[in-house]
Amino acid sequence: MSKQFDVVVIGGGPGGYIAAIRAAQLGFQVACIDEWKNAAGGPAPGGTCTNVGCIPSKALLQSSEHFDHANHHFSEHGISATGVKMDVAKMIARKDTVVKQNNDGILYLLKKNKVTFFHGRGSFVGKAEGGYEIKVAGKAEEAITAKQVIIATGSNARALPGTPFDEVNVLSNDGALRVGAVPKKLALIGSGVIGLEMGSVWRRLGAEVTILEGLPTFLGAVDEQIAKEAKKAFDKQGLKIELGVKVGEIVNGKKGVTVNYTNAKGEAVVLDADKLIISIGRVPNTIGLNTEAVGLQLDERGAVVVDADCKTNLPGVWAVGDVVRGPMLAHKAEEEGVAVAERIAGQHGHVNFNTIPWVIYTSPEIAWVGRTEQQLKADGVAYKAGSFPFLANGRARALGDTTGMVKMLADATTDEILGVHIVGPQASELIAEAVVAMEFRASSEDIARICHAHPSLSESTKEAALAVDKRSLNF
Repeated sequence: MSKQFDVVVIGGGPGGYIAAIRAAQLGFQVACIDEWKNAAGGPAPGGTCTNVGCIPSKALLQSSEHFDHANHHFSEHGISATGVKMDVAKMIARKDTVVKQNNDGILYLLKKNKVTFFHGRGSFVGKAEGGYEIKVAGKAEEAITAKQVIIATGSNARALPGTPFDEVNVLSNDGALRVGAVPKKLALIGSGVIGLEMGSVWRRLGAEVTILEGLPTFLGAVDEQIAKEAKKAFDKQGLKIELGVKVGEIVNGKKGVTVNYTNAKGEAVVLDADKLIISIGRVPNTIGLNTEAVGLQLDERGAVVVDADCKTNLPGVWAVGDVVRGPMLAHKAEEEGVAVAERIAGQHGHVNFNTIPWVIYTSPEIAWVGRTEQQLKADGVAYKAGSFPFLANGRARALGDTTGMVKMLADATTDEILGVHIVGPQASELIAEAVVAMEFRASSEDIARICHAHPSLSESTKEAALAVDKRSLNF
């Protein structure tokens, strides 16, 4: 006889484990199924984010940034550091430790909240009395029944047609996190978040990095002014970014990878590299879910079709995170997971897609929320813009990092903040103030009149707000 639950969550990533915990807090009997394995074959919940995405990449970014500072910036502070070397194996081991700590933390939280955890792959068997029967394929096969099902199976790296990942020379984001030595030459296809972050890691450690991007513009989703400022910084660092390229034949050989491409001028170029990272986006993961057994609707991309409340076409079946529409961001998945658990309980779960922040953890960091200036122009929205450079910020000068700016966009009539865009130090932390302000529909004047600590980087947010109405105290 199968075990019965009120709610079963398939997938233990940010959307899944958060949904399971919230549902349990609301009084439901909950199970969470996740198939990720650690090196020893044990459970490793946390999904792409914890295992091969957000967490490990930030660990490597931090290590490589320390190395870069020791080699190039300590001397500015009077610190002599000669012969600084990077032990790549130890750096990777530290990253693995950070990942495991997060895995273990999630298992602890599930247990603490009385969520039953199943290690294996979850798939639909069919409809059952009062719900759905789900098979768990792990060390031993088990059958469970759920009244409500939340699908949170995440996404997989998109492969380039004709060039499969071997995770030796041709790498996905997974393989890019496990490179055992600094490659002399590293090529990347795709200048999105993964491409820029992984390119930054290995450039800091000494690799000659070339990023190939098919689009004619850099970071097209980012505010144009901010993207241009970021590109200048990356160019100065020696990160070679080629835009408007057309990738042709890729040859994966014993000694490395050869990429043939046509550049923006129409010239044929041959690029030889030791490693190639392909970062051209991700695709929804419904592999092995057996959606046809219950008639779950998928769209042309393979994503689970949901409405605004994350309901699928099946009663009692929901889906959240990367496997549905919307941005593939861990925090977006978390918000949806909480909202769905609350909706199952008859509450009014809330997700505001207009205030979901985006962050690229390069140096300088890039972060934004709301609409860009080009979007407002395209939509015919009358707006006011204000910006303030970190070059004029006392704390940024003391940190020794004055790259970038804060830019604020507000409605020309109501002064409501429509977007905030930052490139510069600690942008990932500074953007939170803008998210809170926009969630409460604040005006730029509200931010301008709030007292910010001095000296702090957040003063640049205040000054950008003042600049919206040409009232900056510094200009």
